[in-house]
Amino acid sequence: MKFGVIVFPGSNCDHDLIYVLSEILGNDVVELWHKDKDLKGVDFVMVPGGFSYGDYLRSGAIARFSPVMESVIDHCNQGGYAMGICNGFQILCEAGLLPGTLLHNTQHKFICKNLYLKPATRSTIVTSSLDSDRVLKIPVAHGEGRYYAPDDILRQLNENQQVIFRYCDQEGHFNSKANPNGSLENIAGVTNAGKNVFGMMPHPERAADKLLGNEDGKLIFKSILNSFVGA
Repeated sequence: MKFGVIVFPGSNCDHDLIYVLSEILGNDVVELWHKDKDLKGVDFVMVPGGFSYGDYLRSGAIARFSPVMESVIDHCNQGGYAMGICNGFQILCEAGLLPGTLLHNTQHKFICKNLYLKPATRSTIVTSSLDSDRVLKIPVAHGEGRYYAPDDILRQLNENQQVIFRYCDQEGHFNSKANPNGSLENIAGVTNAGKNVFGMMPHPERAADKLLGNEDGKLIFKSILNSFVGA
């Protein structure tokens, strides 16, 4: 399977993703420069974390207009796969590829720590191989991670199983104390109606190497790969 990882000015998790996808999981991975429109025949586009264009406007608001995003939008509208992590999630929301938006954390502070989440559905390639009852420990690092959507959109997300992850405590309970940023309904990740575009604020690529003492994030990437075995 061939992955493409976009590199924007200010991306800082691009090589983390490249390392995990290529060195740990053995996939073909190419860099996609933000000024180029050629997606190089990739099957799956990854939009990494970081501070694209310095987050000088809303996070992701400038990156959304990069030339490469024109091709990403076309790719996704034709059923191609894409996933945004942290700043990448923000960019995909700004591009209209994912519902809702990411607002400033309720405490207006940058959060960088390990926390816990559980899959909210198994109806997507990102979560289909995950144990619905298993709590995953995945780090976050963001200042604008509070997921928000209007009531009608939130209702659609729940009815269509478009919420893919929710923040929980270490025992798997959903409550306000386990919610690090004030996201509605503890939402940590969502997918679009077609379930081919995904976004999440936690960083699975930072929890995918045994040398780091945590491989919970690798389970998420393996779920994606398992969905394409024999396809």
